[in-house]
Amino acid sequence: MVGIVIVSHNKKVSEGIKEIIEQMVGKSIRVACVGGEKGRLGVSVEEIVKAVEEVFDEDGVIVFVDFGSTVIGAKTALSLLSEDQKSRVFIANAPILEGAFVAAVEASLGKRIEEVLKAAEEARNMEKS
Repeated sequence: MVGIVIVSHNKKVSEGIKEIIEQMVGKSIRVACVGGEKGRLGVSVEEIVKAVEEVFDEDGVIVFVDFGSTVIGAKTALSLLSEDQKSRVFIANAPILEGAFVAAVEASLGKRIEEVLKAAEEARNMEKS
């Protein structure tokens, strides 16, 4: 099943998104969250690699980031993965909360990573008014 990694500057943000996913979709989806260190804002490339490896399987992983250095950190982390992993790990061009939630729903239905990624990225067009 597709794994999900949530990367935010703030650990509470990434943990909160994981909590929403688990309450709405259940714990059948493997979700890892990264963000902040020792109560400070920021992101660790090593922690992103660790999170990807934690949820990785043959179905692949989608990484959700908020902005700025989390994008750079995620790209750097992906460059450090094995060649086999690199081909199955994607950074979503999607809003972190809506995208991760939609991805979790789609993954829980057993959809392929391409379908999950597409649905997550379409979440940026979600009407809210």
